[in-house]
Amino acid sequence: MSILSPLRRVAFLGDYVPRLCGIATFTRDLCEAVSQAAPEADCYVGAVNDRAKGYDYPERVRFELMEKEVDSYRRAADFLNFNNADVLCVQHEFGIYGGPAGSHLLALLKEVRMPVVTTLHTILSEPNTAQRKVMEEVARRSDRLVVMARKGAEILREVYAVPDSKIAIIPHGIPDVPLEDSATSKAQFGVQGRQVLLTFGLIGPGKGIEHVIEALPEIVKTHPEVVYLILGATHPNLLEREGERYRRSLEWLAEERGVKAHVIFYNRFVTPADLREFISATDIYLTPYLNVSQITSGTLAQVFGAGKAVVSTAYWHAQELLAEGRGLLVPFADPAAIAGAVAQYLDHPALMQRTREVAWQTGRSMIWPAVAARYLDCFQDVCTERKLPARTAFAGWTAAARAYQLPELKLDHLLRMSDSTGIFQHALFSVPDFHHGYCTDDNARAFILCCHLDDLGDMPHCKCLRDLSSTFLAFLAYALNADTGRFRNFMSFDRRWLEPAGSEDSHGRALWALGTGTTHAADVGQRGLCAQLFGLALTPVEAFTSPRAWAFTLLGLHEYLRAFPEDKRAKAAREVVLRDLVQVWKHCAEPNWPWFESSANYDNARLCQALLLSGRATGDDEAFDIGLESLRWLVSIQKTQTGCFRPVGSNGFYVRDGMRAHFDQQPIEAQAMVAACLDARRLTGDDFWFREANRAFEWFLGRNDLALSLYDPATGGCRDGLHPGRVNQNQGAESTLAFHLALADMNFATHPLSNANA
Repeated sequence: MSILSPLRRVAFLGDYVPRLCGIATFTRDLCEAVSQAAPEADCYVGAVNDRAKGYDYPERVRFELMEKEVDSYRRAADFLNFNNADVLCVQHEFGIYGGPAGSHLLALLKEVRMPVVTTLHTILSEPNTAQRKVMEEVARRSDRLVVMARKGAEILREVYAVPDSKIAIIPHGIPDVPLEDSATSKAQFGVQGRQVLLTFGLIGPGKGIEHVIEALPEIVKTHPEVVYLILGATHPNLLEREGERYRRSLEWLAEERGVKAHVIFYNRFVTPADLREFISATDIYLTPYLNVSQITSGTLAQVFGAGKAVVSTAYWHAQELLAEGRGLLVPFADPAAIAGAVAQYLDHPALMQRTREVAWQTGRSMIWPAVAARYLDCFQDVCTERKLPARTAFAGWTAAARAYQLPELKLDHLLRMSDSTGIFQHALFSVPDFHHGYCTDDNARAFILCCHLDDLGDMPHCKCLRDLSSTFLAFLAYALNADTGRFRNFMSFDRRWLEPAGSEDSHGRALWALGTGTTHAADVGQRGLCAQLFGLALTPVEAFTSPRAWAFTLLGLHEYLRAFPEDKRAKAAREVVLRDLVQVWKHCAEPNWPWFESSANYDNARLCQALLLSGRATGDDEAFDIGLESLRWLVSIQKTQTGCFRPVGSNGFYVRDGMRAHFDQQPIEAQAMVAACLDARRLTGDDFWFREANRAFEWFLGRNDLALSLYDPATGGCRDGLHPGRVNQNQGAESTLAFHLALADMNFATHPLSNANA
C-alpha cells in the first residue's frame, strides 16, 4: 500500500468575506475547515472582486482578481502556477465571474497546471447556449466536480454527460451546534413566550417571502403568539439596481394583511455568532423559495443541522434533505399550504420534536470537520491521479502555446471626448476639438461599443461609459427627424443641426446601432427605445442606392431580428436589401475584380460581412458565398509582401484597372476587416480567417508599413491614420472607436463563447 504525500499548498478561488454573499461565506468556512483538518497544509485564497476598490481581506487572501477583467484571471493562473499549489478548489456559480455566463473563469482554468476541484453551487438542468458551453468547459478542465446533492450528480450525468468518476457528492458544511430548546435563547431577542418562524439570508424576490406573509393571517388565527422573523440584508446587487423596493413591498403587504405586529424585519448581514443565536431562538424555519432548480441552500443546511423543524417549498435540495420525515414540503407560491404545514407543527409539538431530533442527528454528517475530511480525501485523490508540478509547465509556454495577449481596456480618451450631448468628432492630438462638434456616425459607433463591452462583461470597468451609453442613444433619438424619417448627421458644438438629413451611410450606421441595441443594450428601457426608433427609421432605406448604407442596414437588421425574429416588416426589408446588394455584385464583379463597385473605397469589409451574416441567417447560400469570395479577395489585396495588413488608402482608393492608393490608411478599414474575418471564422470554422483578423488588428499596434503604433496606450486613444512617413497624431472619435470596437471583437473571438453568442 503506497503512502500518500501530504498536501503542502491548497488554494481556494471564489468570493470571500467581508464581501456580502453566500459563496463568500462558504469559501471562508471551507478554507478554515480544511486548514484545521490539515494543519500542515498552507491554505490560501484567491478572492474575486466585484468592485475596483476591493475589500479589506484577511491574511488568508494571497491574491485578488477583478471579476470583469479577463486578463486578471490569466495573472491569477500565473500566481497559482508559480506558487506550486498542489490543488485548486474553485467555487463555481455563473454570476460571480465575468463574461457571458461567467466564462472569464475559463481563462484561468486553461492556464493552471495543478489539479482542479470545482464545487458547483448552481447546476442548471435547462441551460442556455452560453451556460451549457461554460459548464461543459468547466467540467472538462476540472479533475473533480463536487455537488452537494444527489440531484446535482444526476443532472451532470444526464444533461452534461459527465462520468461518475469525475463527480463527488459532499454536503454543504454546517457549524457543529448542540440540540437546544429554543426557549433558552428567546429572551435576548424579546420574543420569550412566542413561537418564532424564521427566514434568513440575502433578501430578494426569489425568496418567496411574500407567500409566508400571505399565510400569516391564517396562522395567527389559531396561534396568535407567532412572530415571523425575516433576517438578512437585501442582496447587494438588487440594492444597487432597485434599492429597498422589494423589502418595502413586504412591509406594505404585512400592513395590508393586518399582521404587522407579527413580522420582524432585521435588515442586517449578521455575523456567524449572531446567526447561531437567532437560529437557536427559532421554532420553525421557512424556505419559501420559488425556483425548483435550486440545487443547494446553505441556509437550509445550517438550520436543518441545528435541529430545527423546517417547512420548505419543494426545490431540489429541500426534496433530498427533508425526505423521510425530516421536514415538511409545500407547493411553490401556496400560502394556504404554508399555513397548513406551520399549523401541523405548532398543533403537534411531539411531531415537531421528533423532526428536530432526526434532523440534528442527520446533520452530524454535514458538520464542517466531516465535510473538510471528505474534501481532503478528494484533493488527495486528484493529486494522486495527476502529477504535474506547476512550474515544470513553464517550459511549454511558448508564444505559440499561450493565449494571445490583447491590450487592456483603457477608456480614458473616450470619456474625455464625450460630454452630456454626445461624443465629439475630432481631436487636436489628444484634446477634443470643439470646432467640428458632433455627428450621428460616431455616436452610433460609441453606442455599439457600449453594447459590445456589456456583452463582454467589461462595462463595470468604467461605470461612466455605461452612463454615457444613454447619452449616445439620446443623441441618436434626437438625430431622427420624425417628419422625414431620416437621421441628421452633423451637429455644431452649440447643438445646431447643420443639415436637414445626413448621408445614406450615416442613416444605415444609425440603424445598425439601434438594431444592436435591441439585442445587446444593458438596460431594458434602452432596448425598448432602440426598437421604437428602428421601426421609425427603417422605411427610407427602400429608396437608398448606397451599397454601404445597405450593408450597415443589413448588419442592423441582423441584430434586430435576433430580438424580434417574427417581425415581418423587418424580414421583408432584409430580403429586399440583401437582394439589392447581391445584384450590384453580380453587375460589377469579374474574375479579376470580384467586387461590388468599380472601386474599393472605405469601410470595405462591411459589404462582405453583411452578406455573410444575412446569407447564413436567411439560408441564402449564394449571398453567403459572395460574401466569402469578396472577403477573400479583399484580404489578398490588403496584405504586403512582408505579411502586414495594408488597407486601401483613402487618398485615391483603388479603382479597377487603375493605381491603388497605399495611403492614407484609416483605422476603420482595419476594424472592418477584423470584424468581417472573425464572423467568417465563426461561420466557417476556418482558422485562416482568425489569422487574417489578427493581422488586421496588429496594424493598430505597429505591424504596418511604418512600424508605428496607432494605438496610444497612455491615453487609450487611437491616432487618425498612417500618412506616407508619419502617423496622424490626432486621436479622433472614429479612429479611437475603431480601435476599441476591434479590441472588443478580438476579446470576444478569443473567448470560448464566441460561437454561442454571435
